[in-house]
Amino acid sequence: MIGLGTIINTVSILLGGILGHFAGKLFTEEQQKSISHVCGICVIFLGIAGAMEGMLQMENGSISSGKSMLVVLCLALGCIAGEWIGIEKWFENFAAWLKNKTGNSNDAHFITAFVTASLTVCIGAMAIVGAIQDGILHNYNILAVKSVLDFIIIAVMTSSMGKGCVFSAIPVFIVEGSITLLANLISPIMTALAVKYISLIGSILIFCVGLNLIRSQQLRVANMLPAIAFAVIAAYLPFEF
Repeated sequence: MIGLGTIINTVSILLGGILGHFAGKLFTEEQQKSISHVCGICVIFLGIAGAMEGMLQMENGSISSGKSMLVVLCLALGCIAGEWIGIEKWFENFAAWLKNKTGNSNDAHFITAFVTASLTVCIGAMAIVGAIQDGILHNYNILAVKSVLDFIIIAVMTSSMGKGCVFSAIPVFIVEGSITLLANLISPIMTALAVKYISLIGSILIFCVGLNLIRSQQLRVANMLPAIAFAVIAAYLPFEF
């Protein structure tokens, strides 16, 4: 069944959110804040692990780093494009609409929770590659693994940040579902190098999401999302970074 992986991933986020919502009532506000910080630290290390995997390599028995220029160019160009388009504002407007339509107008943290959770579960190579495999091969194994991870992440986030995290299921369903339906068109573009670059840039964006969870000054990570598109473009340049 085409799209089964997307459905599983969406349901796992909803279930994780429901669990987190009820679990969150067991903690005081101070405890919820501590949980949010712990979640941020975990997300940061997930981002670091993915980024280091893409930047570090073994050469003659020693570790060397690379891809610095790729990171700088993709993030700089991506941020410029995202700020110009105003992607973060789109997210916030949609979150505000959801907040009112779902009867959560009194939830002061709804928008932040929705945006942060959505970026955490939507960014990354697993979502793209898994959705493509689901569309072409009807193989949802990657999305199934991602579903387990997302269940845990959203459960923890919801318990500390609130119900806005549950609604991250919507962008996941839209993004992964669209990629699955368009898999035959997207697949030829997703070369091994393109996936490698997406994984690297996506991991750095996840790191930025983690930073937002532990500090008050927020990075506008949604406005950095075009960096992923530039990562794909970079894979087709006549030289490798």
